[in-house]
Amino acid sequence: MDISVNPAGSEPPYEQVKNQIEQLIRSGELAQGTRLPTVRQLAGDLGLAANTVARAYKELEADRLVRTEGRNGTFVLASRSQVDDEQARAAAETFARAARRAGLSRSEAGRILDEAW
Repeated sequence: MDISVNPAGSEPPYEQVKNQIEQLIRSGELAQGTRLPTVRQLAGDLGLAANTVARAYKELEADRLVRTEGRNGTFVLASRSQVDDEQARAAAETFARAARRAGLSRSEAGRILDEAW
């Protein structure tokens, strides 16, 4: 897992770690079931405090991208397609509710979606 942190960057270090791991999951480089390095190991590798990496892992867990199993470690929970499918499904449900509230027919909503595509 190739991650780097720019201490002078505009994003806080925990966010840099979180975003890079998320990108590795979305790109498929980290497959479902892959065990991530321990918090201490990754913190040491990156020269960060353990709490910084722990926060990144907690946020990834809140986003349902990883699962921590106590002493067993932290594992990639979702595959790239699952993550993207969940986001697309949530966006579609939001759009469908908005279209119904606006009184659009299904074909009208489909036309709007086609135009956005």
